[in-house]
Amino acid sequence: MSGASPLYNTYARIPLNFERGEGVWLVTDNGERYLDFAAGIAVNALGHAHPHLVAALKEQADKLWHLSNLYQVAGQETLAERLVAHTFADRVFFNNSGAEALECAIKTARRYHYAKGNPEKIDIITFEGAFHGRTLATIAAGGQAKYMEGFGPKAPGFRQISAGDVEALKAAVNEETAALLIEPIQGEGGIRLIDKAYLQAMRAVCDEHDLLLIFDEVQSGVGRTGTFFAYEQTGVHPDIMAIAKGIGGGFPLGACLATEEAASGMVPGVHGTTFGGNPLAMAVGNAVLDVVLEDGFLTHVKDMALIFRQGLAELQDRYPDVIAEIRGEGLMLGIKASVPASELVAAMRDEHVLAVPAGDNVIRLLPPLIVSAEDVRNGLDHISKAAEKLHTAQISSQQTA
Repeated sequence: MSGASPLYNTYARIPLNFERGEGVWLVTDNGERYLDFAAGIAVNALGHAHPHLVAALKEQADKLWHLSNLYQVAGQETLAERLVAHTFADRVFFNNSGAEALECAIKTARRYHYAKGNPEKIDIITFEGAFHGRTLATIAAGGQAKYMEGFGPKAPGFRQISAGDVEALKAAVNEETAALLIEPIQGEGGIRLIDKAYLQAMRAVCDEHDLLLIFDEVQSGVGRTGTFFAYEQTGVHPDIMAIAKGIGGGFPLGACLATEEAASGMVPGVHGTTFGGNPLAMAVGNAVLDVVLEDGFLTHVKDMALIFRQGLAELQDRYPDVIAEIRGEGLMLGIKASVPASELVAAMRDEHVLAVPAGDNVIRLLPPLIVSAEDVRNGLDHISKAAEKLHTAQISSQQTA
């Protein structure tokens, strides 16, 4: 065991040791600077060491770190009121992560039907390519075999179908169906946008059968797509929504949002959390909203997204043997690669640009929302160099074959 790490061997870690962050940059312990277009997988929405977030955390740290939810917790009412004021929701439950937010969403949906005298309604219909977290319930909801293998029987109550076929959706609904759960933009699944007409059909099915519509906006929320939440662009309001990642700007924070009706079964004693909604998280979450809800911020996101997408389209035209397709909305962008995605991610990293792999041979580009036009153009220049190297390598390989 000499020299072996005491950590679980569950990550194939890249040998980079980042010591500090500055806005859109990460800096290693030997001073190398990397343009962070991964943002902790859409977590560092306001970049690294944002002064407003740092000040809010320091101020709260001097007062109170933890308080049981048996008492009133500083900042919870304020943050909840702000989320309610800017979304479809009437109620908010705070927790620590996306998986916890999805667990709460699932429980909320099932309790809704239980409280109405329909305890048999527990099934959640989910969709192929989904990712909803790593708990036993959320891996069952996601339905991907690679995440469920070796963890015993699949948690009951989840049925998967492919998105897009309205008749198949209608046929999947039965007397045991409680809710439909979907990401309006699949992140892990490869930055795949769900068709708006299909989401509207889902809403109609839910209304017809008294089902609850759950949106997973853990990755797409809090300004990532150019609106506060992606559902605003669809013409559809969910009944329940799970959020996390960007809402904490890097501090662990998640939440489950629901309408008054959808949350009607969540009465005292049926759900709880030790650390969810703690004073530190509430201080940071409120600081994040100070920035994201400021006039002009979401316009900035849209403007940067336009520059980024246009630049990526030019690279696709120049290197079709490396870049097959550009996907996404706002600053939730994906490159479907013509080469193995891992090769493009590595080539970009060699050019000191960080990105995130996803399903369907896609690379996710999820820069901090504070990214500037100069940062975007700088990133595009380095992505171009990475694509050029892979393009040249392919030509060389073909010539020697």
